[in-house]
Amino acid sequence: MAPKKKTAKKIAKKKQKPEPALAAEMARIEAEVLKFRLYEATVQSPRWQVDYLPQFHEWLTGRAPLTMREDFCGTGRISCEWVKKSPKHRAVGLDLDPETLAYADTFNRSRVGAAENKRLSFLLQDVLVPTREKFDTVGAYNFSFFIFHERQMMLKYVRAVLKSLKSKGTFFLELAGGEGFLDRMTEDKVVRVPGIGKIKQVWEQHDFDPISCVSDYSIHFRLPNGTWMNDAFTYHWRIWGIRELRDILHEAGFKKTVVLWETANRKGNGTGEYLPSETGDHAHAWVAYVVGVK
Repeated sequence: MAPKKKTAKKIAKKKQKPEPALAAEMARIEAEVLKFRLYEATVQSPRWQVDYLPQFHEWLTGRAPLTMREDFCGTGRISCEWVKKSPKHRAVGLDLDPETLAYADTFNRSRVGAAENKRLSFLLQDVLVPTREKFDTVGAYNFSFFIFHERQMMLKYVRAVLKSLKSKGTFFLELAGGEGFLDRMTEDKVVRVPGIGKIKQVWEQHDFDPISCVSDYSIHFRLPNGTWMNDAFTYHWRIWGIRELRDILHEAGFKKTVVLWETANRKGNGTGEYLPSETGDHAHAWVAYVVGVK
């Protein structure tokens, strides 16, 4: 009896089946892409940096900022939104994680028009090295500079930023503090992500070391199908204080520093609006911006 002939469809289907190693790599890449999407949906909001930062910069320097460098840019959402503001706006994002920058280039660039793309760059570069290009403003957001644990390294970073700024340039550092940011705890919220559905994001704070001022933090996700993404993002941070940051900025050569403190409503809850202040209320947890002016 002659052997049965395999149809072209069956042969093609067999050829399309990836090898185990390739399948595992494809699954890993899909998981990486997914976690970045979830991070952007649950953590990031570029509105403040794009809408309000320019107002404070103009108040401090007398001119509107057009060029912006986003340090520790990650997926580059802030940079992408920045270049949409006008044909004169340019942004450069710096990061040392190739996979995160690949996501920025592959996915977030596609949301930006051709003209805007010409004014947008993502560089695999250490923020401790000054850039040749000078900027109106440089930002380190989402507590990203907390990765520097030693004062010497923090000072080196601030000096590198100073050399990368134009005259009267500004440097925005976003930081958090208060007992509520140091206590061991978990906090969760549910967010609907387009194309994925309702996901639960869990923010976990681990034990804080009061001697080294270092603590660990984690972000976990639970998907609509029940899949648990444990430690999707982990952080080993030195918790810097406002006063010591201002001292470092002045030592590095910044002429002026300003603190932007979140205002509170009658119930004592944060409003999401920030104003210059030299005093702060004893909030359980707080987020603020320290700004250096060259």
